[in-house]
Amino acid sequence: MQKFTLLKGLVAPMDRENVDTDAIIPKQFLKSIRKTGFGQNLFDEWRYLDAGYPGQDPASRRSNPDFVLNQPRFQGASILLARKNFGCGSSREHAPWALDQFGFRAIIAPSYADIFFNNCFKNGLLPIVLGQAQVAQLFNEVAAFVGYTLTIDLARQVVVKPDGVELPFEVQAFRKYCLLNGLDDIGLTLRHADKIKAFEAQRLAQKPWLAHTMLA
Repeated sequence: MQKFTLLKGLVAPMDRENVDTDAIIPKQFLKSIRKTGFGQNLFDEWRYLDAGYPGQDPASRRSNPDFVLNQPRFQGASILLARKNFGCGSSREHAPWALDQFGFRAIIAPSYADIFFNNCFKNGLLPIVLGQAQVAQLFNEVAAFVGYTLTIDLARQVVVKPDGVELPFEVQAFRKYCLLNGLDDIGLTLRHADKIKAFEAQRLAQKPWLAHTMLA
């Protein structure tokens, strides 16, 4: 998992409340057995004017010019600004996968659905909670200034606006540790790889027949 320390990025506004995970990554794309390739279908039903299906070439499709992520001024955005209850609906982990693979590293919203919120941290995506008034002001500023960027300093737990104003946010200490060090659940386990190997070697020395059982 990629480390998250300091991010300065272009902000794209998703000015809708209650954006659910089926809108983030529609159900037909969940058939894939891979963990990659979902970015091209992020917000698929909103980004395109034609129906999408797995394996389709995005270049062959008709883009919706009115959708925010298709507008030239928001190309390359790495911070998504959203409204309340973002990520509601089903618990699919594909939603943060799609956001991350599209290029987003952080989301700012007043609130999130719990499972989506947890899944973000497990996949290296930082969901920041700010007050509704703060988020509303950010929406106004994004609309007013082309190329609006924010700096997110996870170590200091602040969002820094272009004028230097800092907006503090809360993040649980363990989640912060994992993001700063780029550790997902597997990475956390592999910190103890030497101890695991030593345990397995000792166990096989005491019970050598297990080696044949494991290979069967």
